[in-house]
Amino acid sequence: MTRPDLPPLNTLLPFEATVRHASMTRAARELHVTHGAVSRQVQNLEKALGVALFERGPRALRPTPQARRLAAAVREALDVIEEATREVSGREPDGPLALSCEPTLLMRWLIPRLPDLTARHPELTVHLSAGGGPPAFDRDTVDAAVRRDDFPVPEGVSRVPLFEEWTGPVCRPELAERLLDGAPVTLLHTATRPSAWDDWRRLTGHTPHGTSEQRFEHFYLALQAAVAGVGVAVGPYALVHDDLVRGQLAAPYGFVADGTGYGLLSPRPPERDPRVAALLDWLREQTASLTPPSRYRSGIS
Repeated sequence: MTRPDLPPLNTLLPFEATVRHASMTRAARELHVTHGAVSRQVQNLEKALGVALFERGPRALRPTPQARRLAAAVREALDVIEEATREVSGREPDGPLALSCEPTLLMRWLIPRLPDLTARHPELTVHLSAGGGPPAFDRDTVDAAVRRDDFPVPEGVSRVPLFEEWTGPVCRPELAERLLDGAPVTLLHTATRPSAWDDWRRLTGHTPHGTSEQRFEHFYLALQAAVAGVGVAVGPYALVHDDLVRGQLAAPYGFVADGTGYGLLSPRPPERDPRVAALLDWLREQTASLTPPSRYRSGIS
């Protein structure tokens, strides 16, 4: 059975890698071949198709829309072939699962729950790293990433929603009483979420009376300062949940949904990697409690 519309199959791997990296040099490094070998295969593919697949500049290599469409199809086909190969051979993806997570969520929520993950999935070894923004799965050797959806999901990346973001001012319980009485307090800000207070004021119409401000470089530092009684920080419910349960923090105005959320990102759908599928099942169970109860949604703490 002939397939006259198929391009030369040996050109597809170098082509897909070149589109993904937007670089023949990095594609060659990934495939352990020379730059010239990748260049020749890409030229052979362009000749077979009769179209240019890249806009070549002096310092840039930009895939055309047609190239991105074809590369996505090649990537999907490779995923299907890889999955079928595992089924036929009986092999499962092995080795540790490399998971990247936003730093504050990693430290304040995920790490304290790792013992439960180990108990439920002893066969799963997870290597954690802190990171934010769009994950570069092809470059950073990461299998999955937990990210806040404050950026467009990269092309070809799977995203499964986990939980919504609810935010509100948090502080020590004794400071919460002063805040509700209108006493002046110190407002805590962070460089990584500089608009947190303005966003919360816009969503709720509240304006706490702050006589001073203190700024921190990282979000988790501002939240830790709130736990220490330094002042009042705007904290997402997910990141202060444990402190609320322990009574170390109070939420005098409750929490409000800010329209964002967190999701699990992976280079292919989770069901195609049993390790990612197991992690997703566990995350879904754990994050079910990250919707604030009713007493925290009406401004009553």
